Amino acid sequence: MITTAIFPSRYVQGAGALDALGDELARLGGKALVLLAPFAARELGERIDATLAAAGVEARLEVFNGECSDEEVERLVAIAGPLGVNVVAGIGGGKMLDTAKAVAFAMKARVAIVPTIASTDAPCSALSVIYTPQGEFKRYLVLPTNPDLVLVDTAIVAKAPVRLLVAGMGDALATWFEAESCRIRGAGNMTGRPGPMTAHGLARLCFDTLFEYGPLARAACEGGVVTPALEKVVEANTLLSGLGFESGGLAAAHAIHNGLTVLEQTHEYWHGEKVAFGTLATLMLTGADPALVDRVYDFCDAVGLPTTLAEIGLDGVSETELRRAAEAACAPGETIHNEPHAITADAVLAAMIAADAYGRSRQACCC
Repeated sequence: MITTAIFPSRYVQGAGALDALGDELARLGGKALVLLAPFAARELGERIDATLAAAGVEARLEVFNGECSDEEVERLVAIAGPLGVNVVAGIGGGKMLDTAKAVAFAMKARVAIVPTIASTDAPCSALSVIYTPQGEFKRYLVLPTNPDLVLVDTAIVAKAPVRLLVAGMGDALATWFEAESCRIRGAGNMTGRPGPMTAHGLARLCFDTLFEYGPLARAACEGGVVTPALEKVVEANTLLSGLGFESGGLAAAHAIHNGLTVLEQTHEYWHGEKVAFGTLATLMLTGADPALVDRVYDFCDAVGLPTTLAEIGLDGVSETELRRAAEAACAPGETIHNEPHAITADAVLAAMIAADAYGRSRQACCC
């Protein structure tokens, strides 16, 4: 059996890491299109200008429109094309970063990824998730290479809203469960081949790190400070989860997330929040050990991840609507088919209803 793992070329993390961006972009070519989330443009613009100027990097700064769509990629390629850039840098959140990767791919340029939040495992991957302009999942764009650079300034992450760090824990929470399903089935990862033991070991380390340090990292973020626990969880959310999902493989949790995006009520909730509920539904779908089920629900309660449909915008959702999400989760080619056993939309619907009911029963017991 041929196994394959894929990794970014360089990963830099720590408080103050943004000040190294200029040197890193100079190493990658020195003529850059720098895509900024609105927050990054407003709060970090002067600092970014300073690090680029100090390193002699020629750069055009452009603000992201808010959705990783084909239309936004085309807009940015049209801007960058005449400039002759050789590196595209994305500074912001998950959709911003996926857009930077897609633009770099279209331009055959190198790519630097600078997340300002630790809300998803997107930064390290050779993958962009493409949505419609309205925010519905459209397709995965699988790229030929991983980012040339991932740079995470944990002092910036620590100042971001706590909900975003927690959402990243929700995304990372799925990593080991999905990689384990792929391992058991022998399913392919994002390369189409099974992942090596390294990928599965990293996925397990991601799980263990979250459960050991998640609540402490949340507390640090509430205080806006960098601590060893925060550093560990940022690394789990970003690097371990990124390597674990991409090289270990995806399964039901992310497919259920994708299904949930067909319901407009979920659009204001973060990717990781919906993935977390997808993980809880996966536990019901696969008949997980009750002790493990309770451990995962306990973790979600401790860090503030959703355990009910109401907490992802689906309070009072009809069974007919929920069935639409279940059917979308089971679409041909979806990663739910990497589960060890055949999955049907009826089974996914039942799992989502059961996960919600168990979450509500636990909340009722605590009141």
